[in-house]
Parts: sequence; C-alpha cells; structure tokens
Amino acid sequence: MKRSERLHALSETLRRNGTRGTSADRLAREFGVSVRTVKRDLASLANSGAPVWSRPGPGGGYGLAAAATLPPVSLSPAQAVAMLAAVSAAPDAPYADHAAAGVRKILDVLDPDTRARADELAARVWVNAPAPTSRAIRSALEEAMSEQRVVRLRYTSGDGVTTTRDVEPVMFASTNGQWYLVGWCRLRTAIRWFAVTRVERASVTQSPCTGHTIHEVGEPPANATSVRA
Repeated sequence: MKRSERLHALSETLRRNGTRGTSADRLAREFGVSVRTVKRDLASLANSGAPVWSRPGPGGGYGLAAAATLPPVSLSPAQAVAMLAAVSAAPDAPYADHAAAGVRKILDVLDPDTRARADELAARVWVNAPAPTSRAIRSALEEAMSEQRVVRLRYTSGDGVTTTRDVEPVMFASTNGQWYLVGWCRLRTAIRWFAVTRVERASVTQSPCTGHTIHEVGEPPANATSVRA
C-alpha cells in the first residue's frame, strides 16, 4: 500500500472508531507497519489539517474529532442507488476506488429506513462492467496526477509499437467509453493522449511536472464537460 493510500485508510479507520479512539500498536498491526511509522503518519495527517486527537497514558490512543465525521445525510433511495450505479458502472474511471469509499461513507450515515429502501432498489439494478485495468497502473497514474509528478510509462500504441517514455500528467479524459491520460510527453516534446488500457507499466518518478496546463490540450469538444461540481 502506497503511503498516500495508507494515510487515507488511516483517517478512515480513525473516523470509524469515533470517540473511542485506538492505539498506535493496534494501527501498526492493522496496516503492517511499525509503531514509529504509524506515529509519523498520524503527525502528517495532523499537519495536513485533519483534526487528529491523542490521549496519553493507559487506555489512551488516537482518534478524529467529531467534526471530521459526516453529519446526517438526507438522500432519497433513488439518489443513493444512482451513486452506487455510477460507481459500479465505471470501475476504470480515475479515482474509482476513492469514489466507492466515499459512497460507502455516505450510505453508512443514512437513516435505517432509507438505507433499507436503497438496498431493495439497488438489487433491481444490475451492472456488467468491463474489468478495470491493473490497480497498480491506475494507482500510479492517479498518484502522478494528484502529486503532479512525472510518470514513466511502458506504452503500446494502436499500431503495435511499444515505447518507454516520461509523461507529465495534465488531465484525464473519457471519450467513447475509453479513458485517456493526457500529458506532456518528454519523448515527443508535445501533448499526447495515452489510452489507459494500452499502458503496460507505470511508475511515479520523483521529478516534478514543469507546469503544463489543460489550455495546451486545446479546445474541448462542444459536448465535453469537466466533472467539477
């Protein structure tokens, strides 16, 4: 598990434990790391603004302040199922795992009656989604985009030519059901579109991106929209 993913999972564990809190030893065992690593991760969460609290002494531990938990959410069963269907139908979308985790958090705080009605309605919606690409590849692309670092790709083009190239990620784009990583290709010194399904290997480097923006990609099609709320 990458450190960024562990930090997210750690905050989720603290949230689920509520006011009870949990010990650093227990967290270390759960995530398979040392107590020292857990304490360093907790400090990073606190420094990033997460309301982490600690209670010293026997029976003490760590937790998240109540403000970090979700308040009651008012959704109709149809709205809840709509989110479930959208996430289930797009397992290859960027950050799909995070979306699924977010939906689960929302469902967890629905009132019992709404949750039961949503469960009944969800059983009437079936999805036969294509198998997603490698989790390791998607994680690398997502991390490179979020952290704005260069990603090294082993990529096979549509005509069967395989190359290894360093790419500065600029955006993700979906068209005709296909997801693409759009970025500045250092091999071609130009903006290029890379079909995610053709990426055979991806690794995030330590090199930061140099500031290429979505404006260099060009004008989007008239029917294209961002996912910005």
